[in-house]
Amino acid sequence: MSDPSEEREKTRRKVYKLPEPERLMRAAVAYLERYSSSSQNLRRVLERKVMRAAHAHDRELTEFTQMIDATVERCVRIGLVNDQAYAETRAASLRRRGASRRQIEAKLSAKGVAKPMIESVMAADETDEREAAMRLAKRRRLGPWRTRGGRAENRERDMAALCRAGFSYDVAISVISSRPHEQEE
Repeated sequence: MSDPSEEREKTRRKVYKLPEPERLMRAAVAYLERYSSSSQNLRRVLERKVMRAAHAHDRELTEFTQMIDATVERCVRIGLVNDQAYAETRAASLRRRGASRRQIEAKLSAKGVAKPMIESVMAADETDEREAAMRLAKRRRLGPWRTRGGRAENRERDMAALCRAGFSYDVAISVISSRPHEQEE
């Protein structure tokens, strides 16, 4: 007689199917329906999916790399993935939230966007660092927007938060020392 906990464990295990071109394409489309992605990031997502299935069937990931490459290429060809558009929209979104140039470059690089493309997107960005730092300070209630505690007691802490976010020391001082109405002007 078998153990009931062993039976439950068998029913809980995920059954991975070996990748096929159409199954991989469906997985890519399902991912792209939910998230915007660069081609390199999509490749990583598909590799992780294939790696789980390959591991479950005692196969090597290298057997499926051509299939992954073909799927990513097909997504690029039909317009589901556009690295330039992804980089522009992601950079604009991060800028609106108050991200620094360094932080935007790091996040785009982590998603697999090519260095020359990052540089071209950042060159087209018209937001200056001080304006972005003001947005971050306002959103996180730092410096002039502080609602709890005194400004003077938390000055160093607020400047450190801006510096950790990738802004220079000069920009951090200028934002933390400013008045809230200066941003509106």
